Amino acid sequence: MRPISPGLAAHLKGPQTTLAHCWRLTRRDGVVLGFTDHDAALVLAGTRFEAATGLTGSEAEEMLGLAAASREVEGALDSAAIEEADIRAGRYDAARIETFVVNWQSPEDHVLVDVAELGEVKRGETGFAAELRGVATQLDRVRGRIYRRRCDAVFGDARCGFAVAAAPYTIETTVVGGEGSRMVVAGTLGGAPALFQNGRLTMLGGMAEGLGADIVSAMAGGEETVTLVLAEALGATPSLEDPVRLVQGCDKRFATCRDRFGNAVNFRGFPHMPGGDAALAIAKSDGRHDGAPVVP
Repeated sequence: MRPISPGLAAHLKGPQTTLAHCWRLTRRDGVVLGFTDHDAALVLAGTRFEAATGLTGSEAEEMLGLAAASREVEGALDSAAIEEADIRAGRYDAARIETFVVNWQSPEDHVLVDVAELGEVKRGETGFAAELRGVATQLDRVRGRIYRRRCDAVFGDARCGFAVAAAPYTIETTVVGGEGSRMVVAGTLGGAPALFQNGRLTMLGGMAEGLGADIVSAMAGGEETVTLVLAEALGATPSLEDPVRLVQGCDKRFATCRDRFGNAVNFRGFPHMPGGDAALAIAKSDGRHDGAPVVP
């Protein structure tokens, strides 16, 4: 049951209504944008909702049970708020979308009717269409932990507990070249670039600010540079001298956690689990059942 203000409830009972839709978009980086299909800007719920953005909503599909609902909103790429470069860079991926119905003559009379997550964004020549996924889609995500030998924590997060913010585990440098998923950075990374394999790269400035990618490999180059191969190309092309932060990687092995980082007490894997040989072992006539391979 959604609470409706007395003013809006009284307005809905009248013979005529002056209703509009408003969408509040909150990106993962904290940027908040507001849009409305009304012909003038509206201010409500602490957000200004801009008009003339070309944003319109489609019909919504609602289902009984836990099936995920879906709908679409469409808009123009030349909007001052939404730029094609930001969409291409992935800045709107998994953004939170709140849908309001408001009496535009009295914006304080409004009601939140839906909360969704921004899904697939399709780009066209003159506009875009964004899929809105209902909150039920979160039920499809993997929850909990998986029993495995290697650690399932993110290196440096609260579960890992290892301080990676300082050198030599984190180094800030600048971009000096590269293209696509290959990037060249200045410096020698402490003389041990291989330690940054499986690490993380985050752009600190320029057109690609805030974007990041996993580091597949790091190799020393000429004239005190290091060549990085990223898991995927950044959504925006960095420029020369753009600042970048690099964090060393961890291969998630218990021996690495213990010997290299001295963090065995926080290891989040199960290094003493039996291997595949034990799982495939069979009872033998000689009475031995020690996990030896089935096929010699």
